[in-house]
Amino acid sequence: MEHPVRVALAEPVTALPRGVGWWYEPKFDGHRVVIRRDAESAGLQARSGRDVTSSWMDLAVAAMRLAPGTILDGEAVIWINGELSFSAVQSRAAASVAGARALAHARPASYAAWDLLAHPEAGDVRERPYIQRRQLLLDVLAPLGPPLQPVPATDDYETAMVWYESLQAQGIEGIVAKLGSSPYRAGRIWQKVRHTETLDAKVVGYTGSPHAPRSLVVRLADGQLRLSQRLTAGLAAQVTDYLWDAEPGQQARTDGEEVFTTMPGELVVEVLAGTTRHGVVTVTRVR
Repeated sequence: MEHPVRVALAEPVTALPRGVGWWYEPKFDGHRVVIRRDAESAGLQARSGRDVTSSWMDLAVAAMRLAPGTILDGEAVIWINGELSFSAVQSRAAASVAGARALAHARPASYAAWDLLAHPEAGDVRERPYIQRRQLLLDVLAPLGPPLQPVPATDDYETAMVWYESLQAQGIEGIVAKLGSSPYRAGRIWQKVRHTETLDAKVVGYTGSPHAPRSLVVRLADGQLRLSQRLTAGLAAQVTDYLWDAEPGQQARTDGEEVFTTMPGELVVEVLAGTTRHGVVTVTRVR
């Protein structure tokens, strides 16, 4: 299997699809992480392909209990007092190696696994339908227990709606719908409904330096280029990590004539929906 793995994504929709063949999972509020268990080690990959093992060493240690040849897709999350804390996840991701180790001791992470990409005996299983991969995932994780656990899943629409309405207080940000017959593919092959009023936007550039980005330039669904408000320290650190090995960009201008440096790749961020009507947008997280 290629490394880094190109991951499947979910397309935002206004209503969950229903009918025969659809399966539903709660959408956990954390950081997307692929876990790869090799012959002698375990590594973690972000959605962008960047290695994030040093940020989540507690999960890497737990992943050593997996059989070699296993690759999981899921979300790194942190529970505090029975609720998911995205701010704690952001703090962990932005911390130094020593800081991440200290945070892991104070607030250990959990891993919400929703897919199995490679099986220790069957190999690459991405071409198999979701329902088969789901069963293999349950089989692989059953002997282990926390912190590596499968997300709940149901093929009952009414149950999914109960989850949607009742689990928001615990930090579940929505529901993801997947066809039971679908293989695993890179790109937007699933559908998602979220409580939060946010939109996905592709990052095309930044202001500031690669080592200290101040703002991002994003392309909205209507094609417009918008400058973001000043990034928080945590978001700036994530963008810096992404830019670390990137090719130097070129100078360009937004639709409002702001000068920025172009950024290669497929970095996607969430922006507050209401802010897209104004001159600048508010970035809430890196996807």
